[in-house]
Amino acid sequence: MKTNAYSQMIFSDTDLVDLLMQGNNINEYQNMLVDSTVDIKRIVDLIQDADSISTWQQETESSLTVEEFDKQQQSSWKMPDQYKQLDIAEHVLSLCTTSDQLQRAGHELFLYQEKNLFDLLRYLKYLVDVMTENSIIWGVGRGSSVASYVLYLLKVHRVDSMYYGLEPEEFLR
Repeated sequence: MKTNAYSQMIFSDTDLVDLLMQGNNINEYQNMLVDSTVDIKRIVDLIQDADSISTWQQETESSLTVEEFDKQQQSSWKMPDQYKQLDIAEHVLSLCTTSDQLQRAGHELFLYQEKNLFDLLRYLKYLVDVMTENSIIWGVGRGSSVASYVLYLLKVHRVDSMYYGLEPEEFLR
């Protein structure tokens, strides 16, 4: 599998056959991009299920710049409606137990809001919930993201930035 300039996965014929042979439900892969050299009809004939592949698309050059593509993708987060409608600020603040925590989280939430990143926080909440429900282990945290106390409260990482005196501006520049 390869990716294009927009970091979208491009499936080859081998990738498609592997998915099918592994028993994956092809309907879950709607709007997937398929390498332009792939003969989709041949694969459809192989699996004899043309309806399930009707939503696949051939990879084509986009008229969008990478920046335009990123902006477009950031406006359509793929997560359940309950997360899209979550008041993330209220949720984060409800996780605080002291006035210092409330003050720090409130300050960071203001910075996130200034940068229009509340959808990102909602998605991270969804991602952490899915990983937790499926017993998926992820790292303790790395880089400047550990400076965010909000991300610590959402359990994206396990480094208490207040304890270590890390400033949120280190992450949210």
